[in-house]
Amino acid sequence: MKIHDLKPAEGSNRRRKRVGRGIGGKGGKTAGRGTKGQGARTTIPARFEGGQMPLHMRVPKLRGFNNPFRVEYQAINLDSINDSGLDIVDPVSLLGKSLVGKGSLVKVLGRGEITRAVTVRAHSFSKSAEAAITAAGGTVEIIPLPWGERRPPVKGNQFANR
Repeated sequence: MKIHDLKPAEGSNRRRKRVGRGIGGKGGKTAGRGTKGQGARTTIPARFEGGQMPLHMRVPKLRGFNNPFRVEYQAINLDSINDSGLDIVDPVSLLGKSLVGKGSLVKVLGRGEITRAVTVRAHSFSKSAEAAITAAGGTVEIIPLPWGERRPPVKGNQFANR
């Protein structure tokens, strides 16, 4: 089989209906537009919405947008973990040391060095932080996000993204 042998399935390509070509048969006279009224005229633009503020005027211009599904992490670096003196580092113990806020998602970043073996539980890790913790003999445990595998809940209301 070659490319010139290909043909569309029988009946899949129908010819377009030519309307407004005389009174002999269907589609003559008013050409399916009914009688009189705005819909029968040709003067209304395609974007006209009947007087409602049109879409091209109601969307904001040149301002970008705020992603309502953005996930914000509170960063904690390796040097802060090293200085904290904790052997098991998790959001609750970091909150006790006032290193993170209440109910915040924690991400461990790789600034500084870690010199001892620690168990770190956090919501996210940078690759360099994960490598440094395991190289020091520690363990890394990822805490699942509160909303699971789905997307995060929306922040703000219908006007917050404008």
